[in-house]
Amino acid sequence: MKTEIPSSHAKLSIPRGRPREFDMDETLDKAVPVFCSRGYHGTSINDLAEGMQLTVGSIYKAFKDKRGVFLAVLDRQSSQRGIELSQVLARVQSGRDKVQAALTFYAELSHGSRGREGCLVVSTAVELAALDVEIGARAAAAMQGREALMNQLIRQGKNDGSIPLHVDSAATGRLLLCLLQGLRVVGKTGKTRKEMLALVDAAMKILT
Repeated sequence: MKTEIPSSHAKLSIPRGRPREFDMDETLDKAVPVFCSRGYHGTSINDLAEGMQLTVGSIYKAFKDKRGVFLAVLDRQSSQRGIELSQVLARVQSGRDKVQAALTFYAELSHGSRGREGCLVVSTAVELAALDVEIGARAAAAMQGREALMNQLIRQGKNDGSIPLHVDSAATGRLLLCLLQGLRVVGKTGKTRKEMLALVDAAMKILT
């Protein structure tokens, strides 16, 4: 049975003697590190209740079950990352500069506390992809979207002259996707900002 996910902008009342409201987006953001640190199967409803600062009853009322929470969190994080990346790309003009900006964006997510937290799509969603068709489809769609973006930026660079015409847009876009996702995995091991940004410099040499 398909789980219904409330709108990310909804205000939900917490029942049973707690007549206050919680902000859905803020609450979902609090669930991200819980799933990332414990994995889907290692996360209990009680873990989510503690991390999201809700009662167990409130979670069941809002999301039906743990899977419902996870799907909502996955959508929330994917949406937020897309908005943040779009803002970064809007600050530069050429296709080459946009590729570098995108790589830098992911490198910045891949060190320090955010790096150790990791990416929900890379870690937990991939963990479930073979077991849950819907989650697997969402993980695949996220990967395909990132690959398509890199292809688009490379083609833009070839059109505006900032990237050589001999660069294979499809193959290079897929290679850069692997780098983006690899940054998020390696970032969980505690790499420094300098180490992550050095990979961006190395990757940009591919576009010469």
